[in-house]
Amino acid sequence: MNGKLRGMTTTDYLISAALVLLVIPQVRGTRQTLHNALLPVAAVAAAAAYYLKSFPTQGHDVRLYVIGVVAGGALGVACGATTRLSRAADGVAFAKAGALAAALWIVGMASRTGFEYWATHSGTHTIARFSRDNLITSSAAWTTGLLLMALAQVLCRLTVVRVKARRISATGPAPVLA
Repeated sequence: MNGKLRGMTTTDYLISAALVLLVIPQVRGTRQTLHNALLPVAAVAAAAAYYLKSFPTQGHDVRLYVIGVVAGGALGVACGATTRLSRAADGVAFAKAGALAAALWIVGMASRTGFEYWATHSGTHTIARFSRDNLITSSAAWTTGLLLMALAQVLCRLTVVRVKARRISATGPAPVLA
């Protein structure tokens, strides 16, 4: 495997923690406004802008990306599907993640951080051997694959929640109880 693995920096830990902590507003519940919907997308896009230095396509790098996108997409769909939606008095959808949705979010975000830590510590040789055996060309390919996985998780969750929110909002304002 080409490319030197470096240890995680304080910035790496802070970015990972910020992505994991995006679960807090999901658990507290959020009105489904454009701002609230796009915050996780902006966070992952910022992480991608910080980390992506290249987008390798040699060997089986693209296969790694597809696997990452599929895994992230599955987690995102599951997160969205297990998020409860209701309608506020003004008809705007309100999304609240339950324990399962929160756990799926944390599993996805924390597993990438755990992989990065393992890759730069005791797993270096194992990943290098796996990469060589499976034609993964560089550490940049792993970074790209993990970021695509995160982006797929965020976008798929957002899509499922927005579709559910549209259905809730389309039914009109909630009745006012006297």
